[in-house]
Amino acid sequence: MRRYARRDEEEGAQINLTPMLDVVFIMLIFFIVTATFVKEVGLDVNQPEDDKPKTVDPDKRSIVVRITSRDRILIAQRDVDWRSVRANIERMHAENPEAPVIIQPHPESRTEVMVHIMDSARQAGVTNVSLAAGN
Repeated sequence: MRRYARRDEEEGAQINLTPMLDVVFIMLIFFIVTATFVKEVGLDVNQPEDDKPKTVDPDKRSIVVRITSRDRILIAQRDVDWRSVRANIERMHAENPEAPVIIQPHPESRTEVMVHIMDSARQAGVTNVSLAAGN
């Protein structure tokens, strides 16, 4: 009789996974169905016409001042003495008052040359002075 008792215990010790799988599939179907009906809330942004970037006029170019590795100053592809930087910037600024001054120093140039050009541009009345990556 003991033989039959062991066989009954072994058969009863098995775990039936079918109900657990049914629950998992029902949850999966529930999540899939609810995910398809979820609408994301967002704002429609219409940019006004005035804020869109405008095309740059070729006549209103910037005043580019380059500093070479040997501290030479180039304005409009011309070699300029450091004492006449202000006069050149004033002349170019008078021709085109909205043009910004862009300084492009070489990485090996001295900082004092760049500061001198920035001071000269401010003394010439230019308010928009910026730095750009060097050569």
